[in-house]
Amino acid sequence: MAASNKSSFAALTIGAIGVVYGDIGTSPLYAFQQVFVAGHVGVTPENIYGILSLIFWTLTVIVSLKYVVLVLRADNNGEGGTAALLAKASHAVRDRPRLRRRLLALGMFGAALFYGDGVITPAISVLSAVEGLEIVSPHLKEYVVPLTLVILFLLFVVQKRGTADIGKFFGPVMILWMAAIALLGLIQIAAHPAVLLALNPYYALRFIVVDPGIAFLILGAVILCVTGAEALYADLGHFGKRPIRYGWFCIVMPALVLNYFGQGALVLKDPKAVANPFYLLAPKWALLPMVALATLATVIASQALISGAFSATKQIAQLGYLPRMRVLHTSVKETGQIYLPLVNWALFVAIVLAVMLFKSSEALGAAYGIAVTGTMIITTALTYYVVRYEWKYPLLLCIVATGSFFVVDLAFLSSNLLKIMEGGWFPLLIATAIFIVMVTWKQGRRMLKATLAKDAIDLPSFLEAVFVNPPARVAGTAVFMTAEPGRVPNAMLHNLKHNKVLHEQNLFVTVRSHEVPWIGMNKRLEIDSLGHNCWQIAVHYGFKNDQDLPRALEQTRGRGCDVDPMSTSYFLSREIVVPTMGAGMAPWRQKLFAQMHHAASGAADFLNLPNNSVVELGSKIEM
Repeated sequence: MAASNKSSFAALTIGAIGVVYGDIGTSPLYAFQQVFVAGHVGVTPENIYGILSLIFWTLTVIVSLKYVVLVLRADNNGEGGTAALLAKASHAVRDRPRLRRRLLALGMFGAALFYGDGVITPAISVLSAVEGLEIVSPHLKEYVVPLTLVILFLLFVVQKRGTADIGKFFGPVMILWMAAIALLGLIQIAAHPAVLLALNPYYALRFIVVDPGIAFLILGAVILCVTGAEALYADLGHFGKRPIRYGWFCIVMPALVLNYFGQGALVLKDPKAVANPFYLLAPKWALLPMVALATLATVIASQALISGAFSATKQIAQLGYLPRMRVLHTSVKETGQIYLPLVNWALFVAIVLAVMLFKSSEALGAAYGIAVTGTMIITTALTYYVVRYEWKYPLLLCIVATGSFFVVDLAFLSSNLLKIMEGGWFPLLIATAIFIVMVTWKQGRRMLKATLAKDAIDLPSFLEAVFVNPPARVAGTAVFMTAEPGRVPNAMLHNLKHNKVLHEQNLFVTVRSHEVPWIGMNKRLEIDSLGHNCWQIAVHYGFKNDQDLPRALEQTRGRGCDVDPMSTSYFLSREIVVPTMGAGMAPWRQKLFAQMHHAASGAADFLNLPNNSVVELGSKIEM
């Protein structure tokens, strides 16, 4: 048993290194170089020691202390990520409705920033890897952008096939990558061991004190060394805390520090190497293999982020901030392996725009950072409310524990805001557009719900009236979907009006999505009898559960209303939204909501209903 546990733990740790650390593991390709790119920092020994010290202590404070030690503790039933943290924080302040609404808005903007990061990350990662060809031969420079676009296209094409087959290679490849970058760095450190003096925070503090203005400016580049730190928390549910922590402290952080310090030692010896210190670490014979390995590593990093975008979109939709989308499962074993065609190709188009607009990792470095630091500061803010109101720690301790991280995050965010005109506008534009879509959908659904409630008929009273002089009963079960329990669904009214029949058994089903990751099958259904073989059923899902209504209704067996799949029909109401003036939203937002509502994936697909058993009846609703 002990050997089996060790084997499982080792497999989880290797998997975590492949999925969780792909992004931060490939940051040495561009982070150290970006500090010197703008020309604000001279390539002097004092500055090199200062930058290395800043990088080491940024990794230590933001990743090791904030994420690995503190934030990983704030799991939501074992799950992590912005949606899970938001659900936990909003639940902690559930008795403060105004504060809860503000936290929900803040958390959704954090989720929107994640998509901005999701566009820049694959673009800068793959570009920086392919740019190694310029070191092999300057004549290959013109092929960098086209080759990057080809690699990205192939990456997005294979998404619909899933990662079940190739995913098992992610961990071993990333461990090989970590070993390679550590070895390259170690060779240079061995030749110039004095560079290790930069582990002392004195050098970072001296760099800041000597020229605080320049130090503030270059924080926007230093933050690139922790891109992908959010993945430690986002993938918590897949691997657990121990494998993620072990992978960081024992493998990933040592490899990153060795490589960064190796780059510093190389530039101390040859200041011209600052043009591309990562690839110049490698001997000439190893350049092409390193370009190939780097490209593979950045593809893995991008794959992890794309998968994360699919998962986040599904969770946000189930929380009610995005319309239903077509979700395809790419694995019969792993429910978390999903593919969303709309998200996949929208991401691809945005990434192609980023590559074509910026054309180099150096230019993309200016755009990178705002989305990352914005997400980090929102994570810190949400963590405060969990620590204070969920864990109920003393106020002073909460302020000290999260306030220090907030100050650090704010410093990095402020520095990155200076780069808005240089490219920072791009991820901010993406995040703002997605945030507008989220709040428009949420507000539109609330308004639609209120409109439907005005004309709603009380279900028990309606059934009592119907059964005074009941229509003809036909064999089988009718499942009527209704947004609110206790109200007559439009689909039932249309069925009675046009078909003039009532099924032998009638179920009025309301699907509820909750701000928790998982709800077990033992808590899936609530069943109440309405008499006359009619039943009110509430079906409960967490935001990570797959919504499969026929499977949920299997639990009705033995509870008075057995459902036979072969004789069950599902009646759905399909509202066509008609925007009207002065309805509480700007006209353009009303039109946006109407378009999203029209384009939303049908409830039948979302609830996994059998196509040959669905009857959809529509009606126009003026909102």
